[in-house]
This record gives sequence, C-alpha cells and structure tokens, in this order.
Amino acid sequence: SGETGSGKSILIDALGLALGERASPEVIRTGQERSTVTAIFRASGKPFWQAWLEEYGIADAEESELILRREIQTGGRSRLLVNDQPVTVVAARALAPLLLEVHGQSEHIELLEPSAQLELLDQFTGADDLLDQVAALHARRRELEQEMGKLSENEQDRLRRADMLGFQVKELGQARLVPGEDMRLEDERRVLGNLEKVRAAAGAAFGNLYEDDGSACSRLAVVSRALDELARYDASFAQYSQPLAEVRATLDDLAHSLRDYAGKLQANPHRLEEIEDRLALIDRLKRKYGKNIEEILAYATNAEHQLAALEHADEWRAEVTKELDRVSKDYLRVARKLSGQRKESAIQLERLVRSELAQLGMEKARFEVHFESLQGEGQQPPAQAWSGGAKGIDRVEFHISPNPGEELRLLESVASGGELSRLMLALKTVAGSKGTAEGTKTARRGVSTYIFDEIDAGIGGRTADAVGRRLKRLARHAQVLCVTHQAQIACYADHHFFVEKLERSGRTIAAIHPLDGEKQRAAELARMLSGAQVTDAALKHAATMLKQAAGA
Repeated sequence: SGETGSGKSILIDALGLALGERASPEVIRTGQERSTVTAIFRASGKPFWQAWLEEYGIADAEESELILRREIQTGGRSRLLVNDQPVTVVAARALAPLLLEVHGQSEHIELLEPSAQLELLDQFTGADDLLDQVAALHARRRELEQEMGKLSENEQDRLRRADMLGFQVKELGQARLVPGEDMRLEDERRVLGNLEKVRAAAGAAFGNLYEDDGSACSRLAVVSRALDELARYDASFAQYSQPLAEVRATLDDLAHSLRDYAGKLQANPHRLEEIEDRLALIDRLKRKYGKNIEEILAYATNAEHQLAALEHADEWRAEVTKELDRVSKDYLRVARKLSGQRKESAIQLERLVRSELAQLGMEKARFEVHFESLQGEGQQPPAQAWSGGAKGIDRVEFHISPNPGEELRLLESVASGGELSRLMLALKTVAGSKGTAEGTKTARRGVSTYIFDEIDAGIGGRTADAVGRRLKRLARHAQVLCVTHQAQIACYADHHFFVEKLERSGRTIAAIHPLDGEKQRAAELARMLSGAQVTDAALKHAATMLKQAAGA
C-alpha cells in the first residue's frame, strides 16, 4: 500500500521486465548508464520450471531456486539471464506464465478470450489425463494427415521415381556383377593381348628349369648326389640334404606348371573381345553407380529396397488410412468423454461462481458457461475441429448478466472493469481451491504466484471486505501479492509493505518498508481509511479490522 504515485506499480513493472516484457531506455534513472532488475523464485516442492530449463538447455544451478536478471543499457541494448545464462526474450516469455499471473484493470482482457476461459474450466475440471490423451491423439492425427498428403501429392513423382528405379534395378540385375570380377578380367586381358610374349617367356623358363641341356633341375640333381657322397665322409653336410631336396621339388612343380600353362596358351580373339565388352560394361556402370563393383552392388540393393517401397505405396496408403480412421475414432471417444466431464464441472462452476459473486457485491448476477461443439454430426470431425482440436471438441464462452432483467451476454459486451475484476477473482478462487484440494496435475501445472494490481478500483465497504476474504482464501493455495488502496483488503494480508516516495540529495526515490507488528499496520490502515489526518477513532477502527481479519 501507499499513496497514489508512490511507486507501487514500479514493482509490478520491474517484475515484468525480468520476465521478458518490452524494455525501453526510459526506465533508466537519469544520470545512470544502465538499469538492472533481479527476480528470485523459490519452489517449496519440486521445481515446476524444470521442463522449461531442459527445453532451453539451461543448467539448473540451484534445484529449488530460479534467478532471473534483466539489464537495460542507455543505448537501447538489453539482455536477459536465467541462472546466469543468457536467454532470448521469447524464452523468457515462455517461462513467465509458469511463474505468475498479473491481474489488473488492463490484464483482464485475457479473460475475454475463449481459450483462456476453456483453460480455466479445465483447471476446475481437473481431467488432465483426458486432456493429455486428446492432445496426443490430435498430434498423431496431424502426422497421419500429413503422411496421406505426401502420398497423394507425390503420386506422379512416385511413378516417375519407380520407373527410373525399375530400369536401374533391371540394368544392374542383368549385369550379374561379381566382386573382384574387373580385376580378374584385367589380368586375363593382359595375357591374351600379349600372348606371344607370354608363351615365349613361359617356354624359356621351362627349358632353363627342366628341358634344356644343363637345366637347373638336372644340375641340382648332380649337386644332390655329390652332397650325399660328401656326407658319407663328413656328417656336417648332411644338414643340407633336406633343404636341397625341397628346392628341387619346388623347381620341379614350377617347371610342370610352366609346361601346362604354355600348353594351354592359345590365341582366342573371340574371348578377348568378350573381355573387352565386359570391362566396357563395368566401366559404364561405375560411372553411373559407384567407383567399384562393391559400391555398384550396394547401390543395387538400396535401389531394390526403394523400388519395393514405392511399388507398395498403395498398401502403405491403405495402412495409413486404416490408422487414421482408428485414431480419429479414438480421438472422438476421448474428446467426448472430456466434453462430458467439462459439462458436468461447468454446472458446479456456475453455482460456485454465482455464490462468490453474491458475496462480492453482485448478488443478482447470473453466470453461465456456454458450449459449442466442433464435432459435427458424423463420426469424423470436420476440418475446423482439427485446427483447434488439441484441447478437444468444445468451444467454451463465459456469459454473464450483472443486473436483473438483462439477458446473458459475452463478457466483453457486458462487464465493466470492476465487474471483470470481481468475476476473475471469483473464478480464480473457485478453480484454484478445487484444483489444489483435489491434488490434480492441473493445479500443479498452474502458476504459483498471483499479482493483483489495484483490482479494488470502483469498490468499497462490504464488497471490498469480501474481496479481501477471497484473496485470503486464494493465498492458501498460492502466493498472492496485492497492490491496494482499500484498508478492507489490506487488513487480511499476512505481510504488509508500505511504499512511499522520498527526496534525498535532490533526487526522488521510492522506498519500501515492511510493517512489523500490529501497531504499524494499524497506523497504515488508519491512513488508508481517513487520509492524511489520522484520528484516534481511525486507529481504533483499524485495530478492530485487524483483529476481525485475524479471526475470519
């Protein structure tokens, strides 16, 4: 609390900067080069921002603590840090809804959106498992629809691709390539292309080894007999007999191989032509499909697989169609179940909100939840059901009639700012308390802090007291910060901070003082009740209000 213009809203603005709101150099104090804002969030249980940290790749420096820092420089530059790691404004804005909600005269516009109204109804319903199932089935349906689109749009491309692959598979199949075949053919071509030279070399080698006078084999035979004779007189030469015999055997084998090889060598122009044609085919296939036969064969295998997939596209389309039909029916089944639970909860929500509004000074107000189904008549939902179907088949709108005799209308066409404030508080109190009491995942998914910035505008007396009571009840389940000018609201607070504007050394500052003890709080409530001149009567009244609020 504090006088108008003391700087209470600066706190709200600073928190917004820390959470990624648009920054301007105008927020920097005159004469300074930069402005820095730091916000620290602590979780009492498991940190609900852990998924956000993982999504944006930020290390969790302190498991139960999240530190946000924003720095704005005079040149217009700005940077955001989370746990001392830089993040984008987009990332910070994705984090903000997980941490808090700010409600004031300008923030109620969100409540006018059907999506926000559906979100609040779902929080009250607590059917998180059904919501998750609907979202998963919707996502799967979209995947299958995209797959069907690809199968249909690319039909001509598929046929052209199948024709090309069919030709390639046929060409490679007819080639009947064998790994290493090209190397063997190259060797055979060299022999046939140099037949006379090869025959002459083989004959000369055979003659010198075996057939000619003084051949190597005959001379080694003489050497062998001489060694045997020598070993009879000197045993040290016996060790050479076996190695010499092995050499003679090897040379005999080589001589016979040369004889047989030379005997088989015959001019065969037809075979040479076959080899040339075969190598030409292999070279052509290498230019098209791979550097060697192994790569060509790998390409052929891959082409066969692709062709099989293309040739069975009709079967795959039938499978996708079948799966799409199944997922669509599952979606409708779960979405209808979710819709039924929403409608049952809506009846209870209407009753509880009307009760809350009556205690907030809107005794004659009527409130209803209107449903519009996106399902259509048939089994398959229409296209518009899928455009927003991640949350089901319902479109929800809140209708209100603040005054007797007036028909129910949409919120934006009926409710004033003050009425919207009270309706929002009633909805948050009812939905928040039910979700937390039942321990639903929706409650844990919701924010842990609510900030109310002067939502007491235009109300007073008994209504202001009722607003204070509702804020107190909401504070059982979440942290509630409230900027107020109403003593009837402030008296219900667990902690009270006083904001004032001061002048020091010719400069203006905003100071925040925690009010400790009943005496300080009573003095501030008295100021809020009676203005600048605080009377004893006002002090007594303030003390009475504190006692009544404590026992409420």
